[in-house]
Amino acid sequence: MYWVLPVPEGGLAFSADGKTATLVMKNVPIVDQPKWPSLDAIATPAFLDYKLVLRQGSEPQMYEDAARWYRFTGFKATAQLEATVRIPSIGFEFKTDAIETSKADFAVMGEEVNGKYYG
Repeated sequence: MYWVLPVPEGGLAFSADGKTATLVMKNVPIVDQPKWPSLDAIATPAFLDYKLVLRQGSEPQMYEDAARWYRFTGFKATAQLEATVRIPSIGFEFKTDAIETSKADFAVMGEEVNGKYYG
């Protein structure tokens, strides 16, 4: 599964050296469906705000699968995230801990080539 949505103007910023990327998204429409996958699961509109910061490290990474026409070249990175979820219809809001306390087990930054562009 993957999730695709447009990034608003100014929502993605890179540091001058290109080694830090910050993505800030506000009021992203999502669905709260606590009884899913039950057939009687009711979908309630909800919203997500988040800030994601990726910082490139110095350890090179390369993943390639020629049979599937896929290649990634880049570097290991650190990733930190903070988020808030709101369900207005029930007055619920959840906020994660501050971004400074966030830590991911794995992140990479780099370039991907696939499909007809592989070569």
